[in-house]
This record gives sequence, C-alpha cells and structure tokens, in this order.
Amino acid sequence: MTHDYTRRAFLATSALGVAATMVGASGPVRLKKAVKYGMVGAGATPKEKLDLVKACGFEGVEIDSPSTINLDALVAASQETGIKVHGVIDSVHWTTRFSDPKPKTRDKAHEALKGALKDAKKVGADTVLIVPGKVSKDDSESFDKVWERSQAEVKRAIPLADELGVKIAVEVVWNDFLTSPEKLIEYVDAFKTPTVGAYFDASNMLKYGVPAAEWIRKLGKRMLKLDFKGYSRAKQWVEIGEGDEDWPEVLKACAEVGYAGWATAEVKGGGEARLKDISARMDKILELK
Repeated sequence: MTHDYTRRAFLATSALGVAATMVGASGPVRLKKAVKYGMVGAGATPKEKLDLVKACGFEGVEIDSPSTINLDALVAASQETGIKVHGVIDSVHWTTRFSDPKPKTRDKAHEALKGALKDAKKVGADTVLIVPGKVSKDDSESFDKVWERSQAEVKRAIPLADELGVKIAVEVVWNDFLTSPEKLIEYVDAFKTPTVGAYFDASNMLKYGVPAAEWIRKLGKRMLKLDFKGYSRAKQWVEIGEGDEDWPEVLKACAEVGYAGWATAEVKGGGEARLKDISARMDKILELK
C-alpha cells in the first residue's frame, strides 16, 4: 500500500489528535495511543505522571504488577485526567516462569498472575500481559514442556479472569517458543475460551521472518493489544519509525481484521521532551499530524 493510499484511508482524527480512524474490510477502525507507565520519567505522583502523559498526546497507560504504584491514587488520577489504564503487565513472568521445572516456582508464577488480574480489575484495565515461558538450551524447559506447564498454570487462572472480566494476553517475544503465527494461534486456541488472546508486538517478530501484517491477518480477533517500537535487522533496536516495520501494511491489516484497540509504545522513556518525541513518531506512523 502506498503512502498516498494510506493517507486517504484515514477518515478522521480526534480533537486531541491522539487516535486514528481508517476504513478496512470490517469498517472504521480507531487506534488509541498509549505508553508504558514505567516510561514516564517525570512526575512524583500518579496524577503528575498522567497529566504529563496527557500533555504529550497519549490516551492511556499500561502498568506493571506487582509494582510500587499507589493504585488508589492511580485510579483517582485516571478518573480526573481521562487517561485510561488500559492494561497490566505481569512483570515477574520472565524470572518466575509458568514453565519453570520447579512446581513451587510455577505456583509463584500462578499467584503473580492472579495478583495482576486483581490489579487490572482495580484500575479498570481489560488485559493482563503474560509471557508463557522460555525455551531453554538444555531440556529443562523444552518447547513441549513450556507448552504443557504454561498451559496448565494459565488454565488455573481462567476462572478468576472470567470472574473479574479481564482477559489474559499472551505476548510474542524472543523466548524461542511461539515464533510463528500458526504456533501462537494453536497455543491460544488450546484454551478454548476468548478469555485468552494474543498481545502482538510488530517489532519483536521481525526476527523470525514472518511480516507483522501477516501475523495480524492470521491472528484476527485473537489480537487483543498491539505494541509499538522500532526494530532494524541491521541495527536491532532503533527509534519508532526508523526500523524495518512496514507500518502502512500493519495498519492496513489492523483495519482488515477490525482491530480497534491500543497501540502502546514500548521504548526507552524519559521526561516531557522524550515522551513528546515518542508521541510525534507515533503520530507520523498513524498519519495523525
């Protein structure tokens, strides 16, 4: 898709210039800009941080769990500023893995997921991001073992997720596990519930060779959230907009599958100048400015 065609595909922007509307196979699709809360490097309180997030042109944030954030203050700040806490990240899933050989560690991973689900309910988020495990070089966490163990632990948390109305979003990362859209689809579908879906990172998966737009088209309604960053095959991590992502095609694919959710920056953060730069880079890709 050409640049001119992409521009014509966008119908409108919000008054704040923080969302894009485009026409796809399933009708108008609106993407909402967000930033990871931990990237906000200025402000001492949740209110100060969300004020800055809003001033920099974002609509939402995603927080870690567990964290030191005062969640009551964050909820109040969210209500006052209109900045949505749209998601929670299970921040111990990499070190305390669902796929760990030790049952006690897997129990801790399960409890952490339950805690993240409860935090999500408290702050009004609709997803908890998890990484299901990491395939190891030895046989302690082989592909099959990561699959079996992580499926079992996540299944244990589904009743609580259903009770709270929060979905579990499986992220694709460099863990040598779900490295193709077909594998991710099979993994998500094995739970046999819409409570478990996919958290897609368009940059992470460039390493494995399948274009991001192809992932999105195959994932379809399974895709619950979308991360934004920059990846270059030659330089690895770069600024948003300077990588090898085919963003026009990614956005076209989002429109085709009817994805109308969040686009969340996941890069090095900082103060106001840095956040405004990230916001501007996302605006350029989303054809907002």
